[in-house]
Amino acid sequence: MDASGVARGRLSPMAVGGWVLLAMLLVGAFLAALGGLNQTIYGSSSFVERYLEAIADDDIATASTTPGVALDAGEIAALGLPEGVSTAMFRSDVIASGPDDVRIVSDIANPDGSHSVTASYRLETSIVETTFDVRPIEPLYGLLHRWEFAVSPIAVINVTAAHNPLFTVGTLTLDTRANKTGDELAAFTQVAPYLAIAPAVYEFGYTSDLLEAVPTEVVVEPAANAAVTVDSVPTATFVQRVQLKVDEYLQQCTDQEVLQPAGCPFGIQIDDRVVSPPVWSIVTSPVVTLVPGETAFEMPPTEGVAHVSVEVQSLFDGEFSQVEEDRPFTLALTASIRPDGSIAIQLK
Repeated sequence: MDASGVARGRLSPMAVGGWVLLAMLLVGAFLAALGGLNQTIYGSSSFVERYLEAIADDDIATASTTPGVALDAGEIAALGLPEGVSTAMFRSDVIASGPDDVRIVSDIANPDGSHSVTASYRLETSIVETTFDVRPIEPLYGLLHRWEFAVSPIAVINVTAAHNPLFTVGTLTLDTRANKTGDELAAFTQVAPYLAIAPAVYEFGYTSDLLEAVPTEVVVEPAANAAVTVDSVPTATFVQRVQLKVDEYLQQCTDQEVLQPAGCPFGIQIDDRVVSPPVWSIVTSPVVTLVPGETAFEMPPTEGVAHVSVEVQSLFDGEFSQVEEDRPFTLALTASIRPDGSIAIQLK
């Protein structure tokens, strides 16, 4: 005991009380900070906002790996989708635009601990409100809230690729035959489902030397089923190449110095004696137009005119004369694109 009468090494009740109060204040501050984090950064509203912002930033890797987004085998089957349904659209540079002007409208806590978070956002020119059901999962470090979507916001887009199995979405080119076998591969029009991040706007189309499809925008909302038809039609180059083949074919016909050129759509019968080789020419070549058929593009029966010039001798009186006659004919065909990019033509 020192001269003041206070035992050394001991805290007075007042000092102990001060330390306890300080500890309580620190714990309270920590709990308040933790509560604030769980209400804001780690809250259910922020979870939804981060997902929507990832799509808006074209960060599809983050959006697609957000808890509750990926579908398991049971969920895929429940949606009536084939096993191994394509996720090829889960990449950047595919969406045309994501949600803009994101705003949380409400965040309702449910008795089971889940939250119903309603977000408002703009897709193109439309204002959309969507309610996302999210539920808690194992906390981070046992303290910070984590969430997952109770119902995945993944959408399904059923793509009908008419007259061409290929289509583009954003910068990506996809083949609707990718998961098909057997007779399905030969279909002139292909249909295939694709999983897609939502909400987002996608632009579908196709452009090549031979085929083109008018771009089509599809607005896809969360957990929705959407459909789009990519209608590929022949380009001017395709039509020109078929026209060239038609003209070459008719030229081969005119090269034959006979009354009935073999394998050709025109000819003539003459009862008199033919005394000079028949000379054929094309007055009017059929103008190629191509329209979709059941299995290929078709040129409907189209009229052309051939001309024959031949000298004959009458069997009645032996008189010689020159026959000059136009012979109308029609030509129809189908045209398709081979795997190597060449054009296959079949006369009908």
